[in-house]
Amino acid sequence: MKRFWMLLFVLCLMGSQARAADGYQIGVYYFPGWRSGLKAAPAMEPWQRIKAFKEREPLLGWYDDGSVDVMNQQLGWMHDYGLSYVVFDWYWGGGKVQLEHGLRAYFTAPNRSKVPFALMWSNHDAAPTSADDFKAMVRYWIDNYFRRPELFKIDGRPVVFIFDHQHLEGRARSFGMDVPGLIAAAQDLVKQAQLPPIFFVGGTFSSGKASASGYDATSAYNYPGLQRPSRNYGELTTDYRKVWEFQTARNDLPYIVPMTQGWDKRPWGGSKDPDHDRSGGDVAAFEAHLRAARALMDQMPSQTRRMGVICCWNEFGEGSYIEPTKVGGFGFLEKVRDVFGEAKK
Repeated sequence: MKRFWMLLFVLCLMGSQARAADGYQIGVYYFPGWRSGLKAAPAMEPWQRIKAFKEREPLLGWYDDGSVDVMNQQLGWMHDYGLSYVVFDWYWGGGKVQLEHGLRAYFTAPNRSKVPFALMWSNHDAAPTSADDFKAMVRYWIDNYFRRPELFKIDGRPVVFIFDHQHLEGRARSFGMDVPGLIAAAQDLVKQAQLPPIFFVGGTFSSGKASASGYDATSAYNYPGLQRPSRNYGELTTDYRKVWEFQTARNDLPYIVPMTQGWDKRPWGGSKDPDHDRSGGDVAAFEAHLRAARALMDQMPSQTRRMGVICCWNEFGEGSYIEPTKVGGFGFLEKVRDVFGEAKK
């Protein structure tokens, strides 16, 4: 009888592990630009640019994203609606970190253990300026993030998304290096610190192959379109599906499936093609987009690992947000929960 109960326990344990493996891990990008007086942000008074767009007013009001209370509430919503991790847009320039106030609030928020964090290095400026500049940045990661218990990991390794792998290639060439060399230098630094290797996720667009550059996976912050920028949400998500197919066929690396709520950059001055700013999505269309992403994950579970990341939690200036608003409520978050699983307990 004792052996029977032991066997039953083992079978139940195996079943729970199988269900966990069959589940989805869905993250969301977080833009830390909602505090007055930030030189690195798009505007010194960022919310003033948004107030003309009434549908974008957050349910929390015109908040300071360096507030621990604000961050704690946001993390609670992420957890309750099934998001597995949050990826903070992260900036480095002039040899120092920028816009880190959101992360600092996260590190104090009581709900932080419910939603692990990762970094998305927003490398769309002049950094790194040299190999030493790159190494200084990696040392900052080591000293400030990689030993934290809330860190999001894949295969036991800290995850770092890189916004644009092609831009990084250009920066590396400017000081006589290449991307594999930079990644090797980073891995040597974490090894010296007695930490696991970094799990680098290279940001790709509609073309370009990252598998030979030392990355462990590919993904993207967003895709603007293929032959031209999209002119409505339907075009945008159709192009997303085409890029998903292109990337999974061309790159042999794992692919963390990128998803989007839409695009409308008018508060930040608008897109080069004004018609591209008609690409905002509604709740029903967003659900269809998520279901297409889930279908890809189910079709290719090994390559996608049933992982995805959504742009974005609070890109109100670019018109890409799933954070609850006073007009739309929890509509977008409800669709994340409906498509990818019930709320976590």
